[in-house]
Amino acid sequence: QVQLVESGPGLVRPSQTLTLTCTISGTSIANDFYYWSWIRQPPGEELEWMGVVTGDGTTYYSPPLKSRTSISRDTLKNQFTLDLAPVTPGDTAVYYCAAAERGRSWTLPSEYTHWGQGTQVTVSS
Repeated sequence: QVQLVESGPGLVRPSQTLTLTCTISGTSIANDFYYWSWIRQPPGEELEWMGVVTGDGTTYYSPPLKSRTSISRDTLKNQFTLDLAPVTPGDTAVYYCAAAERGRSWTLPSEYTHWGQGTQVTVSS
């Protein structure tokens, strides 16, 4: 069974870098069966897809966030990481890592079948 667990800081200062890690169990990040994404939900708003890393390590990003976002993976640790910089209070949200089966539309949160529990990140001085 595929499981995902997010980890990272709950509070980040404005202008700093937010780094979140997603640890995967039950499958390998390097297999070609899933797309691996970061998705967030600001308070009172809809889920927002941020970016994806595919089974071969290729990354794609949401255009509005592309200049501030980087996703990388560590196949030995079976993890993928989100870096977002510089952050502003508008980046306050619950952040999720999620997996969608290959062939689905990775930009749509509704296509994701496996989710982490989510981690609250607050950007504040």
